[in-house]
Amino acid sequence: MSHRSTPPIPPHPDVVIESERRVWSGRFPLDVVEFRHRRFDGAMSGLRTWELWRRGQASALLPYDPVADAVVLIEQFRFPALAAGVDPVLVELPAGLCEDNEDPADTIRREMREEMAMDADRVERIGGFMLTAGGADEFCHLYVGRVVAPPSDGEGIVGLGGEVSENEDIRVRVWDAEEAIAAAFAGYFTNSITAIGLFWLASKRDGLRQKWMTI
Repeated sequence: MSHRSTPPIPPHPDVVIESERRVWSGRFPLDVVEFRHRRFDGAMSGLRTWELWRRGQASALLPYDPVADAVVLIEQFRFPALAAGVDPVLVELPAGLCEDNEDPADTIRREMREEMAMDADRVERIGGFMLTAGGADEFCHLYVGRVVAPPSDGEGIVGLGGEVSENEDIRVRVWDAEEAIAAAFAGYFTNSITAIGLFWLASKRDGLRQKWMTI
């Protein structure tokens, strides 16, 4: 990941920024912001202090094969999941952070090639979601993309992927769409974007199959 800067906090008629200072300038900066905002009763709030983790724009995609009625998901180790006390190997969608001035749809195409050596020939936007609204500015653009599920073994495993220069270790697996959706509703996936994508697919799958199998 390169070519990422931190945009200024946009002005808002109901927010007054009193002070802003950077306390950490690593890959993801941390700012401490003092502000006031308009309350629901119309008055301005007292001074509030917030720690803001600046992660920025991100993009993710649910790879769906309408012919095989299957989704292609990835698995990788996530250290923060370990810190949260859950299984650190998460089932995820291909995803990544947007570089400066990069269209989120281009971001996900790049990430798909890096993480799973795949392309989607059709991409549709599902929506946009705050991942940690209480502490980070990360906003994830979520898409669904039409793919051809690659050959896999008896457990659905396709193989390994990931960007070597970033020490990524990613396993690619094909899931029957019905099984993946059932697993999402059963609470199996602790990655929120994975669950959101599959919940969306549960409601749109029949129409999506009909549309994508005729074009």
